[in-house]
Amino acid sequence: MNRLFPCVLFLLAVGTPAGYGREPARLTLTSPSGGEAWAAGSTHRITWKAEGFAGTAEVRVEVSTDGGKTWTPAGKATAGAGSLLWKIPDALTRECVVRLSAPTAEKARSKPLALIASQEVKDYRWTRVAEKAEFAPRDGAGALVFKDKMWFIGGWNPGDKKSFPRICNNEVWSSADGTRWALEKKNTFLDRTFDATRDWEGRHTAGYAVHKGRLWIVGGDVNQGHYQNDVWSSADGREWAHVNKGKPVPWGPRALHVTLAFNDKIWVMGGQTMPTFAPAPEAFHRDIWTTSDGVKWEQVKPKEPYWSPRGMIGGSAVFKGRMWILGGGTYDTPKVKYRNFYNDVWSSADGVAWTRHVEKAPWEARQYHDVAVYDDRLWVMEGYEGKGNRNDVWYSADGVNWYEVPKTPWKPRHAASVFVHRKALWMVAGNNMESDVWKLQRSR
Repeated sequence: MNRLFPCVLFLLAVGTPAGYGREPARLTLTSPSGGEAWAAGSTHRITWKAEGFAGTAEVRVEVSTDGGKTWTPAGKATAGAGSLLWKIPDALTRECVVRLSAPTAEKARSKPLALIASQEVKDYRWTRVAEKAEFAPRDGAGALVFKDKMWFIGGWNPGDKKSFPRICNNEVWSSADGTRWALEKKNTFLDRTFDATRDWEGRHTAGYAVHKGRLWIVGGDVNQGHYQNDVWSSADGREWAHVNKGKPVPWGPRALHVTLAFNDKIWVMGGQTMPTFAPAPEAFHRDIWTTSDGVKWEQVKPKEPYWSPRGMIGGSAVFKGRMWILGGGTYDTPKVKYRNFYNDVWSSADGVAWTRHVEKAPWEARQYHDVAVYDDRLWVMEGYEGKGNRNDVWYSADGVNWYEVPKTPWKPRHAASVFVHRKALWMVAGNNMESDVWKLQRSR
């Protein structure tokens, strides 16, 4: 029987306190707030707000699992950093308490939280299936599983003028095993003679879904100097029907939107305009639209609070009967000259009421990452975090407790193509600009 011990986390800020005439130095604990259930071995961010401290002030974090009788250092950070990663210990308790203490500041103490049994899986392993697949390197290609095959749709590679004469292409590849890839649809997006009413323009980071027994492409990007507000579907990946011909989507213009299939509908959420690339009033979206046929769209009115304007989330996550928004961000524009990066976690069963499970997940805030549901867990993989590409891989059984798969063997990238197929999680291509194929499975 596991014995539960009381746990207290103690933060001590040391350094130069507020000077004469300033507001008193104060640390305010923002997470945990009490009532959480944090699983052993998972990683969480202890977060705080610091007021009245010099920039060099240091916050030391100490952990107690016996009610404050003994203490173990957990790390340190500057007061202004506002957070510190804490790996939850194996000791279990229903009375873990976090307390902040600083010279000249009032003490802050959380309500009790629970430390629960581990949810970690230690036998996930990556295997390289193909070093150089038949398709040319690219990022932002659509990734759908359909009729027991992986479907690899379009993509972007401006450096390859042969396969991508117009920056993006509209070819379609498929594979049942990740080793051999078949070209199902040749690239027809070659020059200015292309007829956009007969075939879909080349694109990347568009909306992709499997719905009503068909592959769907919903909207697109801005690489041709305009917004692709069209909807296409196919029963075989070769022949595509222009679903909304003559009737543009009501939620355009936009790019970088989140798209998924849920409750017999296609959902489009968030995204933005990109005036630097294509003319349109500057806008960052947090609206939600649904359709059952790609022609008639209805706007869902979410209730506050819910996620801030964002996009740049590849793949989709439908988990435990809910839609999930995991991180994401916004692209810089002429008026907003910086990008936003997020690592919060939200979910909803209807698009109206949203629950925030984590304000700041342990994985770095990012955009152009990929999300998936595999092995009854949520997954967040790779992406771009402002300084460069990433190759970290995280999973969670509840959206709250996150674990990192160690020693990722593939190169950092963003805008990869991720599949869940034949009891494996697949990582294919991306901004590493290689045509590599990897899969993750349990080793036993």
